[in-house]
Amino acid sequence: MLFLKNPPTFLFFTGKGGVGKTSLSCATAIRLVRLGKKVLLVSTDPASNVGQVFSQEIGNKITAISTVPGLFALEIDPQQAAREYRERIIGPVRGALPEAVVSGIEEQLSGACTTEIAAFDEFTALLTDATLTADYDHILFDTAPTGHTIRLLQLSGAWSGFIEKNPEGASCLGPLAGLEKQRQRYAEAVKALSDPERTRLILVARAQKTTLAEVARTHQELAATGLTRQNLVINGVLSAEEAAYDALAAAIRHREQAAIAGMPAALRNLPVDQLPLKAFNMVGVEALCSLLSDQDESAPAGNGAPPAKCADLPQLSALVEAIAGRGRGLIMMMGKGGVGKTTLAVAVAVALAERGLPVHLTTSDPAAHLSDTLAGSLRHLEVSRIDPEVETERYRRHVLDAKGQDLDAEGRAMLEEDLRSPCTEEIAVFQAFSRVLREADKQFVVMDTAPTGHTLLLLDATGAYHREVTRHGVDPQLHYTTPMMQLQDPERTQVLIVTLPEPTPVLEAAQLQEDLRRAGIEPWAWVINSSLAAAPTASPLLKRRAALEVAQIEAVRTRYAKRIALVPMQTEEPVGIDQLRSLLNPAP
Repeated sequence: MLFLKNPPTFLFFTGKGGVGKTSLSCATAIRLVRLGKKVLLVSTDPASNVGQVFSQEIGNKITAISTVPGLFALEIDPQQAAREYRERIIGPVRGALPEAVVSGIEEQLSGACTTEIAAFDEFTALLTDATLTADYDHILFDTAPTGHTIRLLQLSGAWSGFIEKNPEGASCLGPLAGLEKQRQRYAEAVKALSDPERTRLILVARAQKTTLAEVARTHQELAATGLTRQNLVINGVLSAEEAAYDALAAAIRHREQAAIAGMPAALRNLPVDQLPLKAFNMVGVEALCSLLSDQDESAPAGNGAPPAKCADLPQLSALVEAIAGRGRGLIMMMGKGGVGKTTLAVAVAVALAERGLPVHLTTSDPAAHLSDTLAGSLRHLEVSRIDPEVETERYRRHVLDAKGQDLDAEGRAMLEEDLRSPCTEEIAVFQAFSRVLREADKQFVVMDTAPTGHTLLLLDATGAYHREVTRHGVDPQLHYTTPMMQLQDPERTQVLIVTLPEPTPVLEAAQLQEDLRRAGIEPWAWVINSSLAAAPTASPLLKRRAALEVAQIEAVRTRYAKRIALVPMQTEEPVGIDQLRSLLNPAP
């Protein structure tokens, strides 16, 4: 394994949810311990299950792993860290400031940036603790900070007080308001991260075109901050032997190999390892040891249940029928990257247009290619794309001109970095999308990729819309509808959450649902995409993987979704109108 060659003190595993970061970091820790090293494994992943993997409780304290002498673990709960962090900032002003102002600050501190910075606040102590680094040969981190967070912490400006001077347009600097005392510690932590002799970053991906494109962006973003020592691990690759069993397995193998062969140029010069797909969950030491070996795919003793059958769930066509009955409205596809939002959005738009209903299909996903997926044209279907780069740059210029003109060089640098946050892009894109929203009163508008509940609340809190109407003296007796009101109206908007039948994607989708509910938006349905449990196969390995999906499908059905549709893994790439139809009504 190239990523394990001459490992430095710090190893960071990063990648989107569901690619196997936790499994790989745990397996690596065991490998290093068996080479005679003393290892500390630290998780800052909100979806972490390190304790479950080792079948023991860990929590926010360094704990010896009983089944692996020499291995110690620590789970930092990022949500708890964020709650404590928010309270340190908001507590002193609660009661002293108007309730509306406190609510605005709370929302400012409720996004992903706050959670990540709070977690970073916790583990910088580990990076800079000389006693700790002397005690362990290697410290492994399950989930690395983003380039945006690192750049924020590299800024030398005065963090405290910035948000009070610039309450509008700032989405990530709020979390920095209480960090002045840790400035020196952060500087030391960033220095350790940027030292190739001490730190290696392992980019974890699946053999999928969209996932590899996302990893390439992460690689470039982190390299620009100084984290130049990087390796790529492509996890869960189906073997050629399994591909020989049937058409589905062969199609999966073909798609994966095509994605690897066509990976972005930015990744091709990195040291790359490929790990085979396993037929069982990575729970227990024996299973973890097999992840980094070339053993056959037989499950360790006691691991993996016999194939099970999931409940008879509706197809995507059932949801489309219910949507079509409304005659018009906004359909928003939401979910994490790589779950298939674009394909499903196009499929729903095609199905509605083929019923003779006028449809405007649009996207703000920089990686989405609606026209390529559609591969044709249909009467009643209009396709457009909102360019995130163009809209974000326009928004940045506006905020810098309006809020940055009176700032000194340090303050302007902080504002510019704040405007590189993911929230900024969502705000900018939504402002462009709000122009399309008006069409939903007359026809269907299907949007691929929508802003999170936090971003919507942030817009609301900063007066970007909704309250803007009443603030500018509009007669409250007059009838008006703002974008937020339209999104909150279940008669006018249906939000479909897209996920995969795997633990991390389901957990992330559930967190997204809670995020939306905070904004007063109730998801209308869930779509579980690319299910092996719904696709017949002769491959022994895929059969076992299908059995593992059942628990996740049942969790969605019984705990999270009011409506649900199950879309099988496809043998043919869902490109073109004919193949998109097959997503709606799969063949038996």
